Amino acid sequence: MAHSLSPILHSAAYAGMGLTDWSYGRHECDEQGLAGFLAGLDPAEWAGLSLTMPLKRVAMASAAWVSDLSLAVGGANTLVWREWGWAAHNTDVEGISTALIEAGITTPRAAVVLGAGATAASALAALRELGHGGPVTVLARDTTRTREVAAAAERLGVVTRVAPLAKVEEYLDTDLVVSTLPSGAADEYVEALARSRADLFDVVYAPWPTKAAEAVAARGGRVVGGFPMLLHQAVAQVRLMTGIEEVPVAAMRAAGEAELARRA
Repeated sequence: MAHSLSPILHSAAYAGMGLTDWSYGRHECDEQGLAGFLAGLDPAEWAGLSLTMPLKRVAMASAAWVSDLSLAVGGANTLVWREWGWAAHNTDVEGISTALIEAGITTPRAAVVLGAGATAASALAALRELGHGGPVTVLARDTTRTREVAAAAERLGVVTRVAPLAKVEEYLDTDLVVSTLPSGAADEYVEALARSRADLFDVVYAPWPTKAAEAVAARGGRVVGGFPMLLHQAVAQVRLMTGIEEVPVAAMRAAGEAELARRA
């Protein structure tokens, strides 16, 4: 949590919206402690919470209401207080889809997802929302550990096929590669990505650009990084927590980019 950009993004939004009495801070909490943490919050002082892994699944069990999208994906990254209890939402999907649309990647006909975790499930949902109707190939280091993403795909109505990540080069005749791998994990596939025709969405935002992003950009492919996803999921959270539709996206983007530059 200490490295999170969320406080920077949310604080910039509140400042731009004139919400001078709003603040956003960090709190460490494990899965076992989330229910107790929520029970100890004063609803008069809390509008909502942003959640990172491993809390995205247990958040749904702690909520009085869960969005259909969260249920389908299998995780919620946002809890918003309502008079009847906590409402669980997933804004990761909107973050991914908006970031892709912003880059001009609107309806990929074929897509490959690297990794099989929670972000991969959100990527499948985002592809569905963009109108992708064909099968999506999910490449995992260990194909025996893809049960959860496969279950999410079934709930979403997205046809998937699973293959070993080590055979990535066999599956790169595609329009879009979505890498949900952690920083540095895609480096060994750079040459294969450089030879492919695919655009790239890489969820890593620091350090940026990744070697994979550099390789795809060098051959003229479109590249989307993790920061636009992080920005737009935060924009959706601010709307949910404040109830205000007009959010200062440009100010949030500038604040996030400035913080990333400072850290670099």
